[in-house]
Amino acid sequence: MITSTVARPLQLATRVMQWSSAVIVMGITSFFINRGPRGLSITYQEVIAVLSVVFFLPAFVSPFMPTALGKFVLLIDVIFSYLWLTAFIFAAQDYNKRDCRFNAPPGVSCSKKKANEAFIFLTFIFTFFGMFLEVLGLWAYRRENVPVREKTGGAHGGPADAPVATTV
Repeated sequence: MITSTVARPLQLATRVMQWSSAVIVMGITSFFINRGPRGLSITYQEVIAVLSVVFFLPAFVSPFMPTALGKFVLLIDVIFSYLWLTAFIFAAQDYNKRDCRFNAPPGVSCSKKKANEAFIFLTFIFTFFGMFLEVLGLWAYRRENVPVREKTGGAHGGPADAPVATTV
């Protein structure tokens, strides 16, 4: 049984890795765009990275405000997990199918392209893990903070096995 005390640090660690990986992808992809011709894959990766850097920010606060931000952050994670998976597939096709030196941008070393691919995958996987940790954190918060109802019985509102007081 996990508590919110355990879930919060896990959520924060995952969010830091998720956001940092997106920033690294944004930097490497910006370098590719600056270097020369760019294809649709590089443009897609840059757009997703820039949007992620902005949209991932509320996730840093959601462990501390689960009722206000939890569902919003969960929706962002679901959407961006698919976007990052698509970016990873594009990068894998560009850099693993043929000699990566000739794919956009030409002339950039394969090690930089493979690093970009690796960080795209890391962003995807940390977004995926963040989704599950967000659900786990919401579940733990609700379990700890929803008041337990006591069974009441009878018209007087007392416990069902308590004697009923009568007035004469």
